[in-house]
Amino acid sequence: MSIDRTILPIELQQVVFAPRDQVLLGPINLTLGAHARTVIMGANGSGKSLLLRLCHGLIAPTSGVIRCGEQAGDPQTACIRKRQAMVFQRPVMMRRSVRGNVLYALRLRGVRGSRAEQLTQQALALVGLEALAKRSARVLSGGEQQRLALARAWVIRPEVLFLDEPTASLDPDATTAVEAAVQRFAEQGTRIIMTTHSTSQARRIADMGIWLDQGQVTQHDPLVRRTL
Repeated sequence: MSIDRTILPIELQQVVFAPRDQVLLGPINLTLGAHARTVIMGANGSGKSLLLRLCHGLIAPTSGVIRCGEQAGDPQTACIRKRQAMVFQRPVMMRRSVRGNVLYALRLRGVRGSRAEQLTQQALALVGLEALAKRSARVLSGGEQQRLALARAWVIRPEVLFLDEPTASLDPDATTAVEAAVQRFAEQGTRIIMTTHSTSQARRIADMGIWLDQGQVTQHDPLVRRTL
């Protein structure tokens, strides 16, 4: 998918999320997007998922401003939302085949026919699921479902892919497979912004780390990535 104007960087200026006057996040001043792989770290309840949802436009800040790239729009703007995608910790599988799940994402974007089939095959190959294309998505293992969710999100060629703890509750082999898929997406030019509570995982995947504690950014530094 060609991109004529970038939605990066994503800039947060004095962003606060405080539903019912309870401050859960912020104030945060942060710029995202200069690095191919950014990981947001912190303990449970530190605000990692909230920050990801704010950047993706799923929720709006209580106060402050989020601006995306040269268009200077907020993440809830339609032209910006269509250039990003998100995979959650527990993805929902539709009652379709593995292939059908990926094709559905393309049809929502108006991509059909031989082009949709070609992109679907590429996405499944990238996550190692091409041999399971005809299998029902509902009977896949947890790790396979997560890789399918990654393929379904990446097939639309987002400029930015948000991942909310995509390896939580997975065994080591499944975690390795998911991490490998994420690396391949980054190598294809997609910017990765991912949450994790694992410092070792961050160093395997990311080149930039952001640490959150009680809704505040406490550190924002480059990481020396270790080879998978």
